[in-house]
Amino acid sequence: MVSYVTGQFTQFNATVETKGDDFTTAKVNFTADVNSISTHNEQRDAHLKNNDFFDADNHPELKFESDKIEKITDEEYKIEGILTIRGISKKVILTAEYGGIMIDPWGNTRTGFTIAGKINRKDFGVSFGMVSETGGVLLAEEVKISANAEFVKETKHETVAA
Repeated sequence: MVSYVTGQFTQFNATVETKGDDFTTAKVNFTADVNSISTHNEQRDAHLKNNDFFDADNHPELKFESDKIEKITDEEYKIEGILTIRGISKKVILTAEYGGIMIDPWGNTRTGFTIAGKINRKDFGVSFGMVSETGGVLLAEEVKISANAEFVKETKHETVAA
């Protein structure tokens, strides 16, 4: 097509576990409820949930688990991990732009990232495609991933038996 359609998952969970403030030690986990996909078009959203795309009845969850994070610059990280869509797991590489750490008005420590990447939908079993009357492709193979994420620091307390 000549323009992109954007969408988002409205029901998801994302966690980052680190040792201190060193994000290269982090473990990132993300899951999304495929049935929560929203492109602001009900007919398109219903189509995305069926077997042509996400196959939500059989694969209701999309997930990402990091296995390596590399600091490129003070503001940029490379995140490698496994993305699972439609029950198919593939290694992907994402970039993360670090927004910093701050204390919010309620005393919580927050950090933010802007995450980006690209995948080929066919790698995850999404082979649906259409060709226009003029021979143009109506659905690109490449899918762009974009997320703005903010995390609130939680401190884990360990109980020691005496």
